[in-house]
Amino acid sequence: MKLASFNDYRLGVVDGDAVYDITAALPDFLAHLPRQRMNWLIANWPTMRNKLANFRTSAPATALSSVRLLAPNPAPQHILAAPANYQKHIGELGSRTVTQGGRSAREQGLFLKAPGSLVGAGGALLLPKGSQRRFDHESELAVVISRLARNVPREKAMDFVFGYSCLIDATMRIEKGVAEEERSMRKSFETFTPMGPWIVTADEVAAPESLKNQLWVNGELKQSANTRDMIVGIAELIEMASSVMTLQPGDVIASGTPEGVGPVSPGDEVRIEIEQVGAMTLPVRECEAVSPRAY
Repeated sequence: MKLASFNDYRLGVVDGDAVYDITAALPDFLAHLPRQRMNWLIANWPTMRNKLANFRTSAPATALSSVRLLAPNPAPQHILAAPANYQKHIGELGSRTVTQGGRSAREQGLFLKAPGSLVGAGGALLLPKGSQRRFDHESELAVVISRLARNVPREKAMDFVFGYSCLIDATMRIEKGVAEEERSMRKSFETFTPMGPWIVTADEVAAPESLKNQLWVNGELKQSANTRDMIVGIAELIEMASSVMTLQPGDVIASGTPEGVGPVSPGDEVRIEIEQVGAMTLPVRECEAVSPRAY
């Protein structure tokens, strides 16, 4: 099943060219917490799945092209991301490389991105106005957690996966000796985590560690790899994260980017597509105003 958030944080099931509005199937109190609807649905999926089985006959349908798709989970408690998780990506940034000594995600561990950096397929990637810094695209598979997960061994980890989505990890690069901000901050500007266009539930993705992952800038293919090339697989990423903290329903793990990372500029158009998961295209624009702390 493909689950989406759209318009004013309504929830829908995407089927073909239509989105079926299932918001009315959720408890009324969520009208006061609309950004939490997807978290609640994921946490209650074992019972809600059967309730939504007949969504085509019980939910109103709208053309997918007429709605504004938001990040499918607008408010995960955590977004964790894997650095240096494809061998060919390690070191490709030269002097801008942060993970030193050829270390991978296995040695380096995960880092956090701010949930406030999320944007959906109906939005845009906004760069700081007037900035002379370099901003890059990173194409990644997003793994969405299904239930509370603490100290989960990798042998059991896939039982804690709710589904998958496409994710672009936009990044402001460091300038050696001039500007070397922390990774989490450079990757947490508002809109720097495009995610979508929906969450595909895990039962529809038979082999998540064998998916083609591609990204284009202005129609030119920049990144093309397969999730089988990840150094740390999905199960080990969950083991790693849950060894540090309790993962919550709806939490997101960005599983790392392959080689081909490169810059984007205002006026560009970025498209990501992951096999069996989906595709989305976002424009790259400048923010309307220069921030008080300019970058």
